[in-house]
Amino acid sequence: MQLRRLELRDVRSYERAKVTFPPGASLLIGANAQGKTNLLEAIQRAAAGSSHRVAGDGPLVRMGADLGVIRCEIETDTGRRRRLELEFGTGRRTRTRVDGQEVRRAADAIGVLRAVLFAPEDLAIIRGDPGERRRYLDELLGQRRPAFAAMRADYDRTLKQRNQLLRRARALGGQAATAAGDTIAAWTEQLITLGSQLLAARLAAVTTLRPPVDRCYRDLADRPEPIGLVYRSSTGVDVERIAPVGDNGVPPVAPLAAALEDAYAAVADEERHRGMTLVGPHRDDLDLSIGGLPAKGYASHGEAWSLALSLKLATFAVLAEVGDRPLVLLDDVFAELDTTRRSRLARACHGFDQVLVTAAVEEDVPLEGHRIDVTIAERVSTLVPREEVAEP
Repeated sequence: MQLRRLELRDVRSYERAKVTFPPGASLLIGANAQGKTNLLEAIQRAAAGSSHRVAGDGPLVRMGADLGVIRCEIETDTGRRRRLELEFGTGRRTRTRVDGQEVRRAADAIGVLRAVLFAPEDLAIIRGDPGERRRYLDELLGQRRPAFAAMRADYDRTLKQRNQLLRRARALGGQAATAAGDTIAAWTEQLITLGSQLLAARLAAVTTLRPPVDRCYRDLADRPEPIGLVYRSSTGVDVERIAPVGDNGVPPVAPLAAALEDAYAAVADEERHRGMTLVGPHRDDLDLSIGGLPAKGYASHGEAWSLALSLKLATFAVLAEVGDRPLVLLDDVFAELDTTRRSRLARACHGFDQVLVTAAVEEDVPLEGHRIDVTIAERVSTLVPREEVAEP
């Protein structure tokens, strides 16, 4: 898959911007605060359904504007031309169009454009809280299987309803408390159904990720330590043991549903007391280790960077197995790597159909490709590869 053209209107620092990307590598060169990351953020938002920097779409709108627009022209691996357009504003619903037709749910547009982004914020996958690692898995799954994004949205809505009921039930007594308990039980059943499916998808993703993550880390860091990925369920059960991934690449759902059902029964009184759901995929974690030691507590800065980058490079391999090969977005990555890791990452980039790289210093990127200067003066015009700009 290739992103042929990106157009922005009132997005972040850009009043107007049009960028045409050729195949292969494109280097977005410019000093800090010139808008390089804003371009990659817009692409990531269109591809994954969310920004890697902020939670909602409101902050993406340029200061002083009411409405932001992202338009992408895409060519699939089979040569099909597609269009993806997003309109968003503060306090309003984001409208998404695919090939000119508005989609009912934003999740329905995920996967139209496939992209893998690595940015400095991704160090949080290694050092941050469990929510960062859950988000990593769910974004991968959303692009690999677009139906997953819709299922995750359904789970979040069910969880929200159940939490609201639990909070209200704390103040109830008598028949009202009994009625509330029956309603909570109905939402619990729905949460078990969706949660077990979500859990099965994550377990399948972890199993698929293990070999390429280990391989990518060894190739990038040139270190012998094995990389470990272990899924930790909030049920307290070893879910990978009770529901091993089968030959079809998916674990059985029934034992996962049973584990969730038992866990909800065990914490029912505490949930009523605290007014919140204490068990489920929304509270799970992914343990990452290097050489048997927890990466979060023991990895050096260089090891953490290498592991985070390896997770994203492995994401490319996992996505490429099903559907179009994604484009790769690298935001200020090369500057953080030593010479050896830079050359190894550049070598890996040769295997991508299209890669967009940002850098403040051109010499930091040992990669041949089209150079695009990102400057304040060019923000309201078309950005083109440097070699296409006529000499004075």
